[in-house]
Order: sequence, then structure tokens, then C-alpha cells
Amino acid sequence: MRSVLLGTVMAVMSTVATAASDEPICTDRPSKATGTCTVPAGRIQIETGLVDWTRDSQANVRTDLTAFGGSLIKYGLSDNADIEIGVTPLQQVRVRARGLREEHSSFGDTILRLKYRLTREDARVQVAIDPFVKLPTANKRLGNGQVEGGVAVPFQIALGSSPFTLSVDPELDLLADDSGGGRHAATQQVINLGLALNSKLSVSAELWGEWDWAPSGTARQASADAALAYDLSPDVQLDAGANFGLNRETPDLELYSGVSVRF
Repeated sequence: MRSVLLGTVMAVMSTVATAASDEPICTDRPSKATGTCTVPAGRIQIETGLVDWTRDSQANVRTDLTAFGGSLIKYGLSDNADIEIGVTPLQQVRVRARGLREEHSSFGDTILRLKYRLTREDARVQVAIDPFVKLPTANKRLGNGQVEGGVAVPFQIALGSSPFTLSVDPELDLLADDSGGGRHAATQQVINLGLALNSKLSVSAELWGEWDWAPSGTARQASADAALAYDLSPDVQLDAGANFGLNRETPDLELYSGVSVRF
């Protein structure tokens, strides 16, 4: 599976590396912040996480979750709107504890999105709206089997003439209760500071938080994240990043790498 995935990505990259484009590729990867940009009308963009590994240790139980090939496939509807579908071909979870060893794998849940940019492309402050719905295509070991959804409203601000960009990404979700019999609210917030080191290489640092108001009790997660992205060409971007949990309810560490291609 890994060999096929790597071969496919390399073939796609070699095919499109010479493609001409007026504007450099703009992606939602690699950070948790959602970008305000959309795919140009009539273009297709695929943003793929090659490998995404997460480790969490709780009360002498260690859980490792690895996702292969998680992709966001986008199609530009107009100059300021696109439709997106997110799929993960393979997820594997391994649980280790004293006297316990479990391993499960599954196709991931499917995410449908519609992003609409509300501001002009050249505006200093960019705003978009990004509603989405999750379809339960993962098995019960790796998903909750429930339809869920939400909406994000990303903001992006160019900080004067400097190479810094500030992104704020509030999100409101409607999630299924653990019992499966009702719904409750949750919210996420991302504050991201990006720096363009040159025309090809950029880095970012961010703080992320989530509050899940489940009937069984409020869960709070937080992480400090860092990422970098490098443009191989105007239509191909490589990325990598690391997320560090800041409290006990958050996974301890997440490492990932990815590639994005525009056709």
C-alpha cells in the first residue's frame, strides 16, 4: 500500500512539475488553519498527507494512529469558490498496554466541503466561509458511525509590507453524543503566524484549541504546532510539520508530511 501510494505521488509530481501557472499554488496544508484562498475556476487540486502519525499516552496505555494518503481533492467552481472532498484510504491504530495489544485498520471518514471567499483576491484582509459535513465511511473501531458537520470562517491578514501573515480560524461544529442519540456543540480556534522566507519556502507557528461540550463533560484540547512548506514549482508544494499536545486530553505528538499538486 505504501509503495503504491509513493509511486503514484511521484508519477503525478513528475507529470505536473513543468505545468505553467500564473499564480503559485495556495493550499490548506500544512497547518491546522484553513486558508482563505480557493482553487482557480476549472482547476483541480489534490492536497495529500503522505504519512500522518500521532502518539497518545494515557494511564499506561499507548495509542499510535497512522494515516496514509489522506487527501483533500478540490475543484474550482469560480474565481472565489471551490468544492472539496476529503478521503483517507488507510488508517491504522495500535493500542499497547500491560496485557493488551490491539491493531485495527480502516478507510477513513469522508468530508465534503464548500469554500467561498467573501473578499477580493487582492484585499489586505481576506475572509472566507467554509461549511462541511462528515460522512461515516470509517468502521466503528476508527469512527463513530455518525453524520456530523460544522462551519469555519477563516481570516487572513497581511501584516503591512512585512513577510508575515496572521491567520485566525474560528470553527463551530455539531457533533454526535457518545450515546448516538443526540447532538452537541463543539468549537475550535487556531491562531497562526506565517513567514515567507523567500519565494519558495515558508514556515508557520500556531496555537490550536478545541472545546467539546459533550453531555458526559466538557473536553478541552490544545496544541502548539510548527510547519514548513516548499514550492517545487508553481503547481507543486511539499510540506512537513509537528504538533505538540499541551494538556493531558491532547495527543502527545503528531508528525506528518505531504504534497499538493494543482492541475
